Amino acid sequence: MANPNGSIFKRCSCRDQAGRRLGNSCPKLRRKNGAWRSDHGTWSYRVDLPPAADGRRQEARRSGLPSHDQANAEIRRIQDLLAIPGADSRGVAQIRTLILDTLKAGDPLPDPAVVKERYRRRADLNPQITVADWLNTWLAGRRTIRRSTREGYDATIRLHLAPLIGDIRLDQLTVGHLDDMFDQIDIRNETIRRIRAGKDPELREMFKGRKVTSDAYKQRIRATLRAALNHAIRIGLITFNPASWVEIPSGKRPKALLWTAERVARWHTTGEIPSPVMVWHPVQTGAFLDHAETRNDRYYELYHLIAHRGLRRGEACGVHWTDLNLDIDEGSLTVRWQITQHGADTEMGAPKSDAGDRQISLDTDTVTVLRHRRSRQNTHRLSHGEHWIDNGLVFTEPNGAPLIPDDVTSHFKELVTAAGLPPVRLHDLRHGAATLALAAGADIKTVQELLGHASIAITADTYAHILPELAREVAENVARLIPRQKTARTMKA
Repeated sequence: MANPNGSIFKRCSCRDQAGRRLGNSCPKLRRKNGAWRSDHGTWSYRVDLPPAADGRRQEARRSGLPSHDQANAEIRRIQDLLAIPGADSRGVAQIRTLILDTLKAGDPLPDPAVVKERYRRRADLNPQITVADWLNTWLAGRRTIRRSTREGYDATIRLHLAPLIGDIRLDQLTVGHLDDMFDQIDIRNETIRRIRAGKDPELREMFKGRKVTSDAYKQRIRATLRAALNHAIRIGLITFNPASWVEIPSGKRPKALLWTAERVARWHTTGEIPSPVMVWHPVQTGAFLDHAETRNDRYYELYHLIAHRGLRRGEACGVHWTDLNLDIDEGSLTVRWQITQHGADTEMGAPKSDAGDRQISLDTDTVTVLRHRRSRQNTHRLSHGEHWIDNGLVFTEPNGAPLIPDDVTSHFKELVTAAGLPPVRLHDLRHGAATLALAAGADIKTVQELLGHASIAITADTYAHILPELAREVAENVARLIPRQKTARTMKA
């Protein structure tokens, strides 16, 4: 039978003439009247635990305690812990392991009330789990998320959360810890900005490639932590989520701005780009497409489709011929695939959200361009013969292989420079499609469905700022819809 009452004893590190430890037989441990001396030796205890599954004896012991009372208090705590599972053999084994692991690590014994609540919720009884351990456990358990989402979580954990708060015990994480974390991120940002603005070449080289953490990315850091901590609450590891209460800048979505004549002129003079999201005016979009078509560019039809119908890069690369209806009067495209880039690898999968799986109409000009694409691909198919890779994709390499999205982006940048146009990202060509739709009088809801945004709020936040700048075009389009007879006044004008 295990003896949970335990025993308490005092010993020291003194040795006899032969070098053997005296332990609890050292004469200095007691006073002449037999009482224990307070200035020599330390207290230890030993408690029998329930035996292991194979019958081996298990014992909890700790030494180096400063007082008999503290040793007695730890024995009582062990007794309280052992009482939690009652006759549940599995629970007894968990409690035994918890006690032994805690003593082996030299940590304080856990609060029985906390362990009892964890046991009631069937949660992990070990309170020693750190934030980093939990984040890695949480991510490993996310089996249904996209590869790109997993890689984003992993980068956030590895680059920010684990280095800054990873060693804190999960159940001891506070809002103050998170305030400190974001303060450290801000300090790092200021250091990067200062070094970039400085003239020391060695320091600039040391910080080459280091990026400032934007307010939007801070929100992503918090969102990742909040999701992981919410799951910890669901399974009973913690009861409070500090990530829900920490205050950080909103990280609002950047407003899309048009490349107006004034902004283009200033860009030519200073190189200034007014916003992270810049959108070409329809005239500039037309100039780009004319430039690509004149060069008979290999990606011209793909760029045309993105510019007119607002597909994401991966969605355009993933279009199959079976997704198209190229009837000149009823042209349409069903968006149901996308090619995603993961480093050097690519992956074919569904669109990024349910809203991304959509059907959109095609104008006659785009139908004509895609028919030309089919003719060009048939020429490539014939020239490659048996070496042609038949995967049903609309946009391919000359041998039929799928496109690499990063190559499409790099080529786009080269074309923009060659065309002498103000810079935009390939993704901003998609924003340009929204601009064209708004200029034609489409409402925000129509643009949301065109682009496959999950929420109309996303569309409004991104494009509402453009509407005033397009007011003239919208007014003209409305006027053209009203048939009028020529009068003497209009003819005279």
